[in-house]
Amino acid sequence: MTDAYAVIGNPVAHSKSPEIHAAFARHTSQAIVYKRIFCEPDAFVETVRAFQAEGGKGLNITVPFKHEAFEFATKKSARAEQAGAVNTLVFNHEGVLGDNTDGAGLIRDITVNLRCALRGKNLLLLGAGGASFGVVGPLLAEAPCALVIANRTLSKAESLVQRFSKHAAGCKLCASTCAALPPKRFDVVINATSAGLSGDMPALPENVFIPGALAYDMVYGKVTPFMQFARRHGAQGVDGLGMLVEQAAESFFIWRGMRPETAPVIAALREAQRGS
Repeated sequence: MTDAYAVIGNPVAHSKSPEIHAAFARHTSQAIVYKRIFCEPDAFVETVRAFQAEGGKGLNITVPFKHEAFEFATKKSARAEQAGAVNTLVFNHEGVLGDNTDGAGLIRDITVNLRCALRGKNLLLLGAGGASFGVVGPLLAEAPCALVIANRTLSKAESLVQRFSKHAAGCKLCASTCAALPPKRFDVVINATSAGLSGDMPALPENVFIPGALAYDMVYGKVTPFMQFARRHGAQGVDGLGMLVEQAAESFFIWRGMRPETAPVIAALREAQRGS
């Protein structure tokens, strides 16, 4: 039997997930098929149920359905509960399990692939939308000195801070707008906004980075204005391709019970990027 999986989103045509999971399946000798599913904004539940009825075993969830997936799941992992968002669904005899692998993917890419420790560092997270919900908890678990969440609408950043304040422990967790950032230079700046997709970037002060800071954009497959800005101001600008592969590996582990090697998949995708 060949088990069926998919990524569901709107838009979804750009997703690299089918290539990534095909590579994982080859490397681990797993018999799976994986496709993209475009979903209309008001058709998430019926689209997921149709896939499930056809024998689908699991789904990855991307923009803008992660909160709807959270509501759809009949059982949720601890990290999904913490995030209030789901990016991985598992269909089995127990019902529908919802999990969130975004934070695990981000942390592994930063700390393992990029060899950037977060403990004791000053972190800035840009954006308070769905992408941020899955990563604030895992970032706090790394025990940074401070985590500032900056968003265009301050109330949304404040809401996120309030949601995760009990997980902050010794970390100074606070909200801001980009225009009113505290007079602090950051070791790591993570752009969780979608601004790079449209060629924009959050308005940041020029002195936001310490020399050699890591500037991480969750957008992948292109050099974004945020990355260009970072490189002009002495920071290391990196895209989110590694996070994409690492969170996919975590989903693959949840579905198949084995963790694929990610380094060769990241390298192959980088090479394909350079050749395109």
